Amino acid sequence: MPKAVSKQFKPSRTNPFYFIRRSLYEKIKQLAPQLQGRLLDFGCGSKPYQSLFVNASEYIGLDYESEGHSHANENIDVVYDGKKIPFDNEHFDSVFSSEVFEHIFNLEEIIPEIGRVMKKQGKILITCPFVWNEHEVPIDFARYTQFALKHLLEKNGFEVLIQDKSGDFTMAVYQMRMVYFNQHFIPSFPLLGRMKFFRTNVPPLINPMLNLWFSFWHRVLPKRQDLYLNNIVLAKKL
Repeated sequence: MPKAVSKQFKPSRTNPFYFIRRSLYEKIKQLAPQLQGRLLDFGCGSKPYQSLFVNASEYIGLDYESEGHSHANENIDVVYDGKKIPFDNEHFDSVFSSEVFEHIFNLEEIIPEIGRVMKKQGKILITCPFVWNEHEVPIDFARYTQFALKHLLEKNGFEVLIQDKSGDFTMAVYQMRMVYFNQHFIPSFPLLGRMKFFRTNVPPLINPMLNLWFSFWHRVLPKRQDLYLNNIVLAKKL
């Protein structure tokens, strides 16, 4: 029985990444039941969303050993070389890949490889950021628009069924303010920023108030989606 989604990926308002992770969790939860059968979690890490895939009969996590990310405490079943997925043709009914594509330098070579191990009519659920700071450096290579993802998938034998976004303009701006406050402002605060007690205990007190304040304005202000947090794509192999 897979563990329920942890607070790290289904956060409360004390978390500085509340907006991006909570909105992403809700989108994945909504679409996960459409993936079924033998499922490949491509770039699985700790498999944080495994419990949401209630129709998967088998759940296999695959990842790549990289210098920008430690896999010491993660739940990987198969490690691959970043080029060839070590499974036979049409081995999987479904594929899930979350927050991985931005770390793949040779994505145009990997998408056909993912398609190779998928059965025809099988579904793939992809998420990747549109707005986010550099992370897991030096293997942070790209940010994709919805149009780029659609082109890459259709070019390689997939039909896009659903294309969605998490967050919108104001949410993206507020989320990046929270990142700046927690990762840059607090640690650089004169004198106190050097104290571990201050860095550890002050943000959880302030973050809920900021997140509530930003949530209020997010509801009030006009909505625009030409700036957003994450891409969410559900596609089918033809």
